[in-house]
Amino acid sequence: MSTRPPQVSRLALYLDLIRWNRPAGWLLLLWPGLSALWIAGDGYPGWHLALVFVLGTVLMRSAGCCVNDVADRNFDRHVKRTSQRPVTRGAVSVREALLLGAVLALLAFALVLTTNPPTILLSFAALGVTLAYPYAKRLVSMPQAVLGVAFSFGIPMAFAAVLGGRDWSLRAVTDAVPPHAWWLLAGNLFWVLAYDTEYAMVDRDDDIRIGIQTSALTLGRFDVAAVMGFYGAYLLSWGMIGASLGLGRLFIAGLGVAGAQAAWHFVLIRGRTREGCFQAFRLNHWMGFAVFAGVAADLALR
Repeated sequence: MSTRPPQVSRLALYLDLIRWNRPAGWLLLLWPGLSALWIAGDGYPGWHLALVFVLGTVLMRSAGCCVNDVADRNFDRHVKRTSQRPVTRGAVSVREALLLGAVLALLAFALVLTTNPPTILLSFAALGVTLAYPYAKRLVSMPQAVLGVAFSFGIPMAFAAVLGGRDWSLRAVTDAVPPHAWWLLAGNLFWVLAYDTEYAMVDRDDDIRIGIQTSALTLGRFDVAAVMGFYGAYLLSWGMIGASLGLGRLFIAGLGVAGAQAAWHFVLIRGRTREGCFQAFRLNHWMGFAVFAGVAADLALR
């Protein structure tokens, strides 16, 4: 009788590659984009744009996982948490992963094509940043800042989708994306820096050994203080921008709930344990949801 282990289906491997059973990643992308979509539309933007942004977020995050795992395959085999990823262990080839990523990105682009020219033009910039991020850790000391741009680019795209016209010029993009959209993006960068530094703190020992750069290593013993400062900058900046746009008490309440969660994250990460830092990272999508819920409720009940 054969004792050979059962073969894992290609579908199961592909789902593992795109982190299908770990939705925290695409939720971190989703909530800022939806918050911007509601702000730009002064409330519910309609089912079409909501669907485009939800599905597009899932597809682009999945495509990003494919590219990231190919770029990091030689690093990931030396990191305990990532050593069994499909590309790293050879269960999925580089060609397969890149082909899957390309198909997913094309599906996301097909969704963008149903919007308007300014959004389509911005999608190329978003794709460029997404492709650049996996290589940033080889070049910059805080690659999480590059990830922050990639994970925040749904904000200007949301404003473009709501406010953009039919003109293909770069001036049309400028007109469709008001200054406060870029300020929201800048504020959101601090949130990404906070949660991805927590993520980097999980792999600190492995990253030192293999010689890649992360914010956790750059910040050193100030990592916990910096994470809390990043959370504070994110909530303060979004609070000020929201107030300037007329968002009121329910929005502030959402920020308060998010702030309480940030305080809980301090409890989780202050000991710098792998388990505590990873739990804090995985819980971050609830902070994004609290902010979005405050935005949506405030606009709905004006």
